Amino acid sequence: MFQVELSRQTQTLSVVLEEILTSPVMWFFCALIPCLLIGCFLDIGIFQNSLAGLQKLCIPELGRVKTSLKHLYGVAVLPAPQNLSVQSTNMKHLLTWSPVIVPGEIIYYFVEYQGEYESLYMSHIWIPSSWCSPTEGPACDITDDITATVPYNLRVRATLGSQTSAWSTLQHPFNRNSTILTPPVMEVTKDGFHLVIKLEDLGPQFEFLVAYWRREPDAKEHVKVVRSRGIPVHLETMEPGAAYCVKVRTFVKAIGRHSPFSQAECVKVQGEALPLALALFAFFGFTLMLVVMPLSVWKMGRLLRYSCCPVVVLPDTLKITNSPQKLISCRKEEVEACATAVLSSEEPFRSWI
Repeated sequence: MFQVELSRQTQTLSVVLEEILTSPVMWFFCALIPCLLIGCFLDIGIFQNSLAGLQKLCIPELGRVKTSLKHLYGVAVLPAPQNLSVQSTNMKHLLTWSPVIVPGEIIYYFVEYQGEYESLYMSHIWIPSSWCSPTEGPACDITDDITATVPYNLRVRATLGSQTSAWSTLQHPFNRNSTILTPPVMEVTKDGFHLVIKLEDLGPQFEFLVAYWRREPDAKEHVKVVRSRGIPVHLETMEPGAAYCVKVRTFVKAIGRHSPFSQAECVKVQGEALPLALALFAFFGFTLMLVVMPLSVWKMGRLLRYSCCPVVVLPDTLKITNSPQKLISCRKEEVEACATAVLSSEEPFRSWI
């Protein structure tokens, strides 16, 4: 029991000593007291009283040192952000860290990075992040900063007014080829007899390998590379009554990796056989067309014939009913009688004149 209590008091004393920021003499004095106390005082009650006196002596001195530093340099030491990590999915990279909390204050963070060239040849140069210098939240989208497939060093620090924390550096450099690739969201539809697919837009670096096949035993699988994003793409013309299945995976040429295939989605084209009534209507319509067309052609021919070459019917008075020889053998007496009769009819007019 004595050893447990003694160990606990020693740990408390160590915590107190770690917080002391003072002159070398005071540091030496506070560090020497535990050894003297442990070696000289065996009674636990005496040790506790001595420890309380030590805390009263050292802790006020610590406060005075911090106040002196603040007035001397104009800054106070903020705790540095901790637990830096990068979450990367489908070439979207997000740097996160544990927030620095100061009650009633807004903490701003600055993010910087080093590429492979800087880390090897210009280690003292760090490039500020394009979107996170500064930023309020404990996260930073570094997608636009990571432009090559090489290791990147990342670091973050916190600021509050004139107070600035130390830099916290990512434990292991980040390389974008470690990103997690997932299949895109796809929408499989049919447009009449056309198999159509629409894919999620994941960015210009992505290509999509679309596999589709007719759902039947020993069906052949077709693969098509699709680069258009967010636009419906025609895959194949389907047969009536058949079902077709589609699956897709992403491919990123910049890192030479692809995602696993998505779950297959299938659509079925219903049999588009004409209903019986429509089939009968089509049959009778075709039969009627076969009958009407020849009649129409014949009637049009007759109309054209009578329009271009009409048949003229002579009146009865002009029709020749006797033999032409009889008309020629007209007697001279009859002709003279006709002439006399005509002249006699003109005489009244002459007398009137």
